[in-house]
Amino acid sequence: MSAHAAWLVLLRHGHSAWNLGDRFTGWTDIPLTEVGLAEAAAAGERLARAGFAFDEVHGSILQRSRQTAATLLAALGTPDLPYYASWRLNERHYGALQGMIKREIFATWGEEASRRWWRGYHEPPPALEWDDPRHPRFDPLYLGMDPHALPASESLRDCQQRMLPYWHAVLAPRLRAGRRLLVISHGNTLRGLVMYLDGLSAEAMERVEIASAVPLIYRFDAAGGVLGRAWLEPAAATP
Repeated sequence: MSAHAAWLVLLRHGHSAWNLGDRFTGWTDIPLTEVGLAEAAAAGERLARAGFAFDEVHGSILQRSRQTAATLLAALGTPDLPYYASWRLNERHYGALQGMIKREIFATWGEEASRRWWRGYHEPPPALEWDDPRHPRFDPLYLGMDPHALPASESLRDCQQRMLPYWHAVLAPRLRAGRRLLVISHGNTLRGLVMYLDGLSAEAMERVEIASAVPLIYRFDAAGGVLGRAWLEPAAATP
């Protein structure tokens, strides 16, 4: 795909230790591994070779998103590009599943219900109790926010509805103004945005996968309509 004056590039952060360990991370603030840092650098190099440049970067407040941005921008040659962080771009909150691995979840709640929670659109996992130390109201990242506005669990629909106000109020107006945007977020948050941009049904969305650190490029017309999209796989950036 050729460069475009108002492109949007979506990128899922690189691998973290909990990703590699098959552990549900959600809002837990886990850093990238060396593998994840290398993935971010490789993505930046591919974007540079393919001729992409950006006016600004938007991402979650979690460190795996920030680390991906810093490493990618250094590889792209623009380390000082502004990074706009928002909790609305955080990963889906997995509630009581956070910190657990799949076999523990299957043993506690059964495989059928567990798979509905993490792949389905409508049904959230069991919520964290108000006094659970994993509840985001205890996290210094969210000091100053109304604790009742912080999720204790989210379905994919909840995550999408939490993210879309940022799309409508911040990202879409910037794209219509011709800004070239890089959004670095998380698998489920980006699935919800792809569902919205592509007009997918809930059933179709359940089959959407977002690979770590592989840029997904959208092009828009002047009115903000999607003209097309493509993944920037490693082979696509070969000189």
